[in-house]
This record gives sequence, structure tokens and C-alpha cells, in this order.
Amino acid sequence: MIAFVSGTVAALAPDAAVIEVGGVGMAVQCTPNTLSGLRVGKPARLATSLVVREDSLTLYGFADDDERQVFQLLQTASGVGPRLAQAMLAVHSPDALRRAVSTGDEKALTAVPGIGKKGAQKLLLELKDRLGEPVGAPAVGASVSTGWRDQLHAALIGLGYATREADEAVTAVAPQAEAAGGPPPVGQLLKAALQTLNRTR
Repeated sequence: MIAFVSGTVAALAPDAAVIEVGGVGMAVQCTPNTLSGLRVGKPARLATSLVVREDSLTLYGFADDDERQVFQLLQTASGVGPRLAQAMLAVHSPDALRRAVSTGDEKALTAVPGIGKKGAQKLLLELKDRLGEPVGAPAVGASVSTGWRDQLHAALIGLGYATREADEAVTAVAPQAEAAGGPPPVGQLLKAALQTLNRTR
């Protein structure tokens, strides 16, 4: 197993990074939150999980070992593959997922694209004794609702957009984020923001 990759960030995309390791470009699938901490040309170290399929080898990258561990534990639930596990981590931090499972918060899980009401109930049952208790303190409500702006802005800057462009894109998707009712899925907002930027270029 490839436990981590360490090297220079060669390129960034909305859902992946290319890390140059010993002259080889390693494509690593990442959440928007992980991507927001990367900068092209700067060194980076990502914890990784290699998913092997008959027709592909996909490397998933994470900001730390805890995030990788939760990614792997999520896949022990029936019906959860790497893409859905990554989508769950794009919407919620590892601690937020632990909190949702330990408190039976069905609504938090249905906020993830691809998880319906029945799926959320099934996941809560299956993951109850697997994820463990939250490590950090509960997030303060205000920071949950406004934190998406900083995450989205940082992700756009990391992808090479100017500060002004990032500001405009964040403003453009704000109505969509506020309509979500809860902590908005940053992954979806990043896609919407990139669409608005492509239209204006």
C-alpha cells in the first residue's frame, strides 16, 4: 500500500492534485478541503489510500492520517465505495461524521449527494460502533455556516484564480449555499463556482 506521497505540487484540478514524486507525477483524488491547502510549485505531503479495481488503480489523498482512516472505515459499510466515502468527507470533517453517527444525525448524512433517507438510516446502524467518538470539540454554529466561504475561496486561489475572481465566484454561489439550510457541501459549491468563472472568462 502507498501510505503517503510527498513532493512538489505540479498541478491542481477541482477534484485532484498531481504531486511530483521522484520525477513521476502521481494523480491523487482529493476533497476540496484538502485541495484548498495545496499550492502549485509548493511541497506537499498527503496521506493516501490506494483503491484497486479490475480496470483501474486510484490513489485518494488526505490532509492527515485521521481523514484517511475515516475514509477506509466508511467503506466497511455496505454500499459505500471510495467515491461516496470521499463525498462524505467533502461535506463533513472526520469529527463531524463521528458526531453525526454517534448522535444518530440522519439529516447530516442526507446532506451528502447520493445518500437518501433510507441510506442514511442504514449507514447510522452499520457505522455506529466503527467510527468511534469525536476527537475535537463540537463546531460552533456560526463558524459552520460561514466557514464554507473561506474554504471555497482558498480552494479557488489554490487552483490559480486571482483573489478578485475568487471573491466574485464566492459571491455568485452564496445564494445557493444559503438555500442549503445547513452547512453547505463545499464540493458542490466549488463546481458551481468554477462554472461561473468559466462563463465569465
